[in-house]
Amino acid sequence: MQRRISLALLIVCLIVGATGFVTFSSLPAHAVLPDEMLKDQALEHRARDLSRELRCLVCQNESIDDSAAPLARDLRLLLRERLKAGDTDQQVLDYLVARYGEFVLLKPRLSMHTVLLWGTPPILLVLGGIVLLFAVRRRRQADGMRESQRPLTGAEQERVSQLVGKESHL
Repeated sequence: MQRRISLALLIVCLIVGATGFVTFSSLPAHAVLPDEMLKDQALEHRARDLSRELRCLVCQNESIDDSAAPLARDLRLLLRERLKAGDTDQQVLDYLVARYGEFVLLKPRLSMHTVLLWGTPPILLVLGGIVLLFAVRRRRQADGMRESQRPLTGAEQERVSQLVGKESHL
């Protein structure tokens, strides 16, 4: 009983920890400094939205909006300069991709270079489903074979003997 309670507590702790309720890592930790912010609120809002889509090339698992790395700051400033120059969001992203490559995007675009990246998870999911389907079928067939190969009960053996005896007299 105590083992079940311990296991249940462990599972609850893992779930709670994985969802971010216990840790504060799920809270935004914006690294944008006040001197980087644009005076125009609409442009600043666009800059923040775009910077959440761009990867810090130093940290690699953070957006430039969350990273305190000097290169992330440079990218934030460059992004804001492009917005002040009148570029659209797409033009800013295209400029940064042309300069730093697709890796700068946190969510890579679907292209010939990234088709394997985007296609592998669905393909693996379908293949896993097919393997699971065949495994279940094989298991059911094996269970059916075992059922037909079980030893006869005494009553069944007696009935077989009677039937065999009747056939031999014919």
